[in-house]
Amino acid sequence: MNDVDRIEAAITQAAQGRASGVKIAGGVVTAMIDMSGLDASARTKLASGVEAAAAGLPGVDTIRLMQTAERVQRRLIAVASGKGGVGKSTLSTNLTIALRRSGRQAGLIDADIYGPSQPRLLGAEGIQPEAREKTLMPVTGAGDVPFLSMGQLVKPGQAVAWRGPMAGNALSQLVDGDWGATRDLIVDLPPGTGDIQLSMIQKHKPAGAVIVSTPQDLALMDAARAISFFETAKVPIIGVVENMSGYICPNCGDVSHPFGAGGAEAAARELGLPFLGRIPLDIAIREASDAGTPPALGDGPIADAFADIARQVAEWIDGGHAAE
Repeated sequence: MNDVDRIEAAITQAAQGRASGVKIAGGVVTAMIDMSGLDASARTKLASGVEAAAAGLPGVDTIRLMQTAERVQRRLIAVASGKGGVGKSTLSTNLTIALRRSGRQAGLIDADIYGPSQPRLLGAEGIQPEAREKTLMPVTGAGDVPFLSMGQLVKPGQAVAWRGPMAGNALSQLVDGDWGATRDLIVDLPPGTGDIQLSMIQKHKPAGAVIVSTPQDLALMDAARAISFFETAKVPIIGVVENMSGYICPNCGDVSHPFGAGGAEAAARELGLPFLGRIPLDIAIREASDAGTPPALGDGPIADAFADIARQVAEWIDGGHAAE
């Protein structure tokens, strides 16, 4: 084996079969490395390994690597509600984790610019994302979920007092982060139908939306407005989730319904929309969420409920129902 063959073999091995077009001329080695499906950290590690392997060979003075990658077609799934306090962020977190546990490349965007909560829910408070060439690199939270949130970019407790255009620009920074191989991005939207929702529709149209409501009539009225908003914008509704659906007493096992029973399912049926399932009002969900260990990471009825919702969302995505 001559020197040229040795250099090409070393680069091919270090690149794990991703190298092509290796050329050697006058001590300068050039090669193309396919980085498809790798996140930023993996790309850096692979490139460094190739450079190190070639640098130690005789006849090599300079190494020039050209990185290529197939463009990942990402799908944004909005999780929305017509009002606050219905558990939308908790559903977003656990839906993302359940999707990842099923084997999907899912990530999470905390688009609630004014009230971000995902750093706490994912156990990653105080960890700021790095930026590479003005592009944010997602932070990894509980369940290996890559995510970006305005809560990572401001001091804890600091109020964000921005008008619509500034909030819209902040949202674009999160959506346009370096998501690597992530294909399904769950977007935790703020409540209502304001500037953030409009920016999302205009600049980053979601493939579909999941609507969250409690069973009570007031929440259902607001959920209907959110549904109307997305339908007007021609964003398909994947389905409706009823949160805080029944309280099971931890002492006696009796079930009570402080917010009513079955309202979201009835509303979905009346509107001709799929009903994706119920999440109970359970103190274990609150405790796990506050601790940054989302219940979808575990086993049992609550984790199963999130997994079933994730399965239906995945089936909807794979069924080709997404907005064009």
